[in-house]
Amino acid sequence: MCSRQPSCPSDARSDRDDAHIVVSHPEQGWYLLCDGAIAFDDTGALLPDGRVVGPHRVPVGDLTTAA
Repeated sequence: MCSRQPSCPSDARSDRDDAHIVVSHPEQGWYLLCDGAIAFDDTGALLPDGRVVGPHRVPVGDLTTAA
């Protein structure tokens, strides 16, 4: 799917976040990446083989509040 050099990382590699956007639908909250994965605004993803990557959320205990 990707024709750039060097080619995009595969979805199985740890650096898959380096894949670039080939189709953008920000109004719907998703982006098609050059490796075939779909990335969502909530930082979750759907990989080409159907695996789901959950969103990267900050644990509630790590949140700070304004005084």
